[in-house]
Amino acid sequence: MDTASTRTPRPPVTVRTAAVWAVLRRELDRHAGRELTVLDVGGGTGGFAVPLAELGHTVTVVDASPDALAALTRRAADAGVAGRVRAVQGDGDALSGLVEPGSVDLILCHAVLEFVDDPAQVVAAINTALRPGGTVSLLVAGRAAAVLGRAFNGNLVAASALLNDPDGRAGQRDNVRRRYDANSAAALLGEAGLTVEETHGVRVLADLLPAAVVEGDPQVMLELELALASRPPFRDIASQLHVFARRP
Repeated sequence: MDTASTRTPRPPVTVRTAAVWAVLRRELDRHAGRELTVLDVGGGTGGFAVPLAELGHTVTVVDASPDALAALTRRAADAGVAGRVRAVQGDGDALSGLVEPGSVDLILCHAVLEFVDDPAQVVAAINTALRPGGTVSLLVAGRAAAVLGRAFNGNLVAASALLNDPDGRAGQRDNVRRRYDANSAAALLGEAGLTVEETHGVRVLADLLPAAVVEGDPQVMLELELALASRPPFRDIASQLHVFARRP
C-alpha cells in the first residue's frame, strides 16, 4: 500500500486556495510517512478530499448533497483513489452521530458554519471527533469583506446592515446566515477546547480585483496573496478567514 511518504503529487494551488494549502501542507509534512485519517465536512465534490487522497491519506467526506457526493465518487475514481475516499450523506449539524469519537487526525470544515443551525454544536462535535493532537482547518466567510463588497457596489444600506447585525447578515434575504472576523472565529474554536495556531485571510485581493488583473500574471498574484494572507489588516479584509487549530 502507498503511504504519504511514497506519493509525490502536489495539491492544485490557485490564488483562491493557496493560503489554505500552505497551512495544510505544513501539517502533512509533520506527519511525513504516516497515513492520516481525514474528515471533510461539507466537502462537496472533493476539491480538497481527492488531492489529500492522492497524497496517500484516507478521507471521509460528509455532505448533504447527493449530487455533490456522486461527483466526488466519480472524481476519486478518475484520480485512481476511490479506495481512499468515502462519501457519507449528512449535515454538519448531525456530525456527532456520523463520526467515531477520537478517530480523526485532520478535519476540514470549509464554508459550513455560515449555514448550520448551531455552529458551536458543530465545532464541539469536531473537537470530539479529533484524536488528541489532531487538527481542524476552518474556513469561514469574512464580515469585513462582505461590508466592503456591498459598499463598493453602491449598496450602502446593505453594507450598514451587515456591519451592525450581530451575525453579520445583510437582511433576511441574505442567504449567508452569519459571518465572522478573526476574533469571533478563533473564539468559537477556543470555547470548544481547541487551541488556535494560525489565522490567515483567503482571497484577500482575488475578489476585489478585475479578473483580467488576477489572471494577468498568476505567479505574482499568487505570491502577493500569500504575502498578505497572514498580515493584519490585509488578512482581515479577506473574503474568507482560515483558522487552523489543534486539539490538546
